[in-house]
Amino acid sequence: MNNIFVFCELDEGKVADVSLELLTKGRSLANELKCELETVIIGSKLSGIEAQIAPYGTDTIYIADDKRLEHYLTLPFTTIIVDLFKKEQPQIALFGASSIGRDLAPRVSSALKSGLTADCTSLVIGAHEDKKEGKNYENLLYQIRPAFGGNIIATIINPDCRPQMATVREGVMKKEFFNKNHKSKVVTIDVSKIVSDADFVVEIIERHMEARKVDIKKSQVIVSGGYGVGSKENFDKLFDLAEVLGGEVGASRAAVDAGFVDHARQVGQTGVTVRPKLYIACGISGQVQHTAGMEESAMIISINTDASAPINKIADYAIVGDVGEVIPRLIAAYKKHSK
Repeated sequence: MNNIFVFCELDEGKVADVSLELLTKGRSLANELKCELETVIIGSKLSGIEAQIAPYGTDTIYIADDKRLEHYLTLPFTTIIVDLFKKEQPQIALFGASSIGRDLAPRVSSALKSGLTADCTSLVIGAHEDKKEGKNYENLLYQIRPAFGGNIIATIINPDCRPQMATVREGVMKKEFFNKNHKSKVVTIDVSKIVSDADFVVEIIERHMEARKVDIKKSQVIVSGGYGVGSKENFDKLFDLAEVLGGEVGASRAAVDAGFVDHARQVGQTGVTVRPKLYIACGISGQVQHTAGMEESAMIISINTDASAPINKIADYAIVGDVGEVIPRLIAAYKKHSK
């Protein structure tokens, strides 16, 4: 009762990275609140799936295994989780801000009348004093996310309703084992007793998913460009540098909106969140909307003509200069010293 729950979703038979990241964060929050971490996973042919989840420190794994649940379906998934949450009464419930999580979490929240904060970039435990009502709240989940187009960072709390629910995007949290030998209690959910035939009114006749053309999240080196790069043609220099460094090219929203590169390369609150070993920001001013998606990079190098650009405040190294002049010199220097 009053534990933390993480919904684990599957990606081609494996637990999705975003779910493993949430388990890592959930374990940390559970330790702080001195409660247990619990997990629910729904699908088909899930025998042995607990081996992928247990090392991240979950105490209990609820498994709903049914051949009809091989692919995500809104109604039965919602029914199963709502039934489980009504029984277990979690204080916090976390979902990935994936296409599945963004469909599922609001429906669960609506059924439980609990509220939901979407696309969080940080989750911390804190307190709140309501001076108007004369109440003090302890152990609240601070749900932190960019708001108003990324211009401010909002901290949202839900003192009165449970569970406190949030979705978090992939790459925002770290993914780390709690204990490789950790053992979790496994509880089987009897789907037939919870889900009615009416919940399966939608039937998947054929399912086809195209492979993602560009996936920059896993790249350890990202050369990212902003509107300051100037044009689609100028972005060629970024691709040249990325190729030399064995990395990928990213972009700010302004650069994508200008048509310099595809949306798949967009980094930030409305793009992807990355944490590479090296992030080179070229012609990027550094608005919150963008930095929210890359500020956890191990090393950040900024190239900008404006010495006072906000991006320089979070950069480990700031190069003041024109991207078109600096990048060719970086490529030449790298080739010279890497021989």
